[in-house]
Amino acid sequence: MAKKRPQTQAKRPQLSDGEIPVVGAREPCPCGSGRRYKACHGRAAAQAVTELVHRPFEGLPGECDWVALRELVPAATVELPLKGGLPEGVPSVTLATVLPMAWPALRRDDGSVLLGLQNDTASGDISRDLADTLQQALAAQPGTPVQGRRAPADGPRLQDLLDPEGAFEPVVHPGFEFWVPDAENATPEVSASLERANAAAIPTVKLTGVDAAYWCETPEKNHLRWVMPHPEEQLLDALARLHAAGKSSLGEGTRLVGSFRAHGLTVPVWDLPSEIGAEDVEKPAAEFAERLAAALATDAPLTADERRARGGLTNRQVTLS
Repeated sequence: MAKKRPQTQAKRPQLSDGEIPVVGAREPCPCGSGRRYKACHGRAAAQAVTELVHRPFEGLPGECDWVALRELVPAATVELPLKGGLPEGVPSVTLATVLPMAWPALRRDDGSVLLGLQNDTASGDISRDLADTLQQALAAQPGTPVQGRRAPADGPRLQDLLDPEGAFEPVVHPGFEFWVPDAENATPEVSASLERANAAAIPTVKLTGVDAAYWCETPEKNHLRWVMPHPEEQLLDALARLHAAGKSSLGEGTRLVGSFRAHGLTVPVWDLPSEIGAEDVEKPAAEFAERLAAALATDAPLTADERRARGGLTNRQVTLS
């Protein structure tokens, strides 16, 4: 009996890692290995997607305000300039803290784009997720909301799409009326979402004399929350020096109560008496900024009192992201 000749299979074309498309986790990997995607090239893709970027807004103009609008401010908008200018048919691109129905983005009837900032993201890189949503919105049909999705691990980030020389100037609103240019013709769902959002919004004002400082009003007391760009350890040392010297307050009845971390930056928080409004804290904040600059320039070892003050500030620190 003649022996069977071994059958040979045609070789599949070799694909580079960058050419492997994303498929379902349980589907065969497109590279031809015979393994499921999740056990082959999907493993690296999943790791790239979930890896946390601690400072997603680093390198963007107004990084501190990006953090504030993501974590602190209920209702605000910012006009975003794109590299190379706006595409044809897109009169403007506007970043908004929140959009109706929690949409990630919206292409309005006139072609303008609204990009929502305070949404859940699919990966550990908020900048990449927002850039992917922005690209979808720019290509969407007018009058269409955009849904979130998992962004490609090698996709662009906001730093690749936005003009690095453009200004970042937040406009804080008392409510969310900017959602609907024509409120009378809004759908019932959008009107209901607008009513709920306005009821939950905490009154917030951006200070004009210092960068990225936001006053807010709550039922029991007011607060000042100030996003600062300085390295955390250096900033905590400087705050401790001022706290130990009795120079960390913003005036009578105010108190530095701690700080929190958000997207790689530190946000000191002051309690303010309920009668102190945003305009009342402008001058004290500017004076504090001068004291902080001097403390940041000091590199002498902390004294015993300053170390205790630093320990107290560190113990009251919370990480938001």
